Amino acid sequence: MRRKAAKRPEKLTDYTLIIFAFFWMALIIFLPLMSVLFNAFKGGLPKYLETFADPDAMDALKLTLLVTAIVLPLNIIFGIASAWAITRFEFVGKTILLSIIDLPFSLSPVISGLVWVLMFGAQGWFGEFLQAHDIDVIYALPGIVLATLLVTLPFVARELIPLMDDNGTDEEVAAVTLGASGWDVFFRITLPNIKWALLYGVLLCMARAMGEFGAVSVVSGHIRGLTNTLPLHIEVAYNEYNTIGAFGAATILVGLAFVTLAIKTILEWRYADELSAQHRH
Repeated sequence: MRRKAAKRPEKLTDYTLIIFAFFWMALIIFLPLMSVLFNAFKGGLPKYLETFADPDAMDALKLTLLVTAIVLPLNIIFGIASAWAITRFEFVGKTILLSIIDLPFSLSPVISGLVWVLMFGAQGWFGEFLQAHDIDVIYALPGIVLATLLVTLPFVARELIPLMDDNGTDEEVAAVTLGASGWDVFFRITLPNIKWALLYGVLLCMARAMGEFGAVSVVSGHIRGLTNTLPLHIEVAYNEYNTIGAFGAATILVGLAFVTLAIKTILEWRYADELSAQHRH
């Protein structure tokens, strides 16, 4: 299907909407962003660079990246598997599975962390068993991973489901008819057709995982150097009146967000170019 070309603004209403959009973006995004940068550098560059010499800040950054690196592959596997099941098969409970995938969008992040405490905390369902076997889940890395995994669960699946449903199964069925194995069908047909949506979902998942606060705050225990992710470290530094340290650490998250945004923009350009090439052929 050919994409409808956007037209240039012609009426006063068109320009009013554009101006309002820019004004709203400036008010909600750019002003807070400028505030972060101003407060991070208000003590000068040497004071700002002390943020990167703070071992607690660096430990928090390493933990954030580690959790993200663990969560991403799990979400990719779940996202592809669930999207494949939902778009390729009719089964009892399909609507329930879709609802469960969407549930984290409507669930408070604090609740997303609390459910793991109720399961694996000292007074939780499995708390006695875990304590007896000296297994730490809550206030340790596993709990942080579980909390982050829950809040990032829908992103990959929700990017893949509409595309795979729209693509249909004709090419896959033809390949199977010609003798291709299931893995051949996936790697040679399905994966190339969904690669841009998959990468886009991964980027959204990565951005949410790095910036998650509420769910992780409940299960982390706020242990310096061990269970404080970067968002939690920012809160601790700010509460201790270390304003420059807090906003300096926040610029790290801002930088990661801009890197994610740049990759997302490149992917959108590549995807648009590929669609244009398909239309020409």
